[in-house]
Amino acid sequence: QVQLVESGGGLVQAGGSLRLSCAASGRTFSSIAMGWFRQAPGKEREFVAAISRIRGRTSVADSLKGRFTISRDNTKNTVALQMSSLNPEDTAVYYCAAAQRDLFSVPVTINDYDYWGQGTQVTVSS
Repeated sequence: QVQLVESGGGLVQAGGSLRLSCAASGRTFSSIAMGWFRQAPGKEREFVAAISRIRGRTSVADSLKGRFTISRDNTKNTVALQMSSLNPEDTAVYYCAAAQRDLFSVPVTINDYDYWGQGTQVTVSS
């Protein structure tokens, strides 16, 4: 089992930045690929970004490239999502997820993931 706890959400004005963090426990952190998803009211959960177990291979949703960056620290068992130039369309609950995959896999679909956090709310005001 893997437990995931997100933090860093909140209210931010359009154009601002936020850094989300997710702390993982229950399994050797380097054994799991990590990802971020989000779900806005009335919409389906969508992929945001993912990072491989080692070597830092990443994938970011095309619509978010240039504004969102994912990183991980295997010594601290954390994964972060740095978000910049936020706009009201980024308002959503952001979920951290963990996937048991091979070393360099960067899973990008919901079904790839085995464990989920409870989510953290991000609200961007105009």
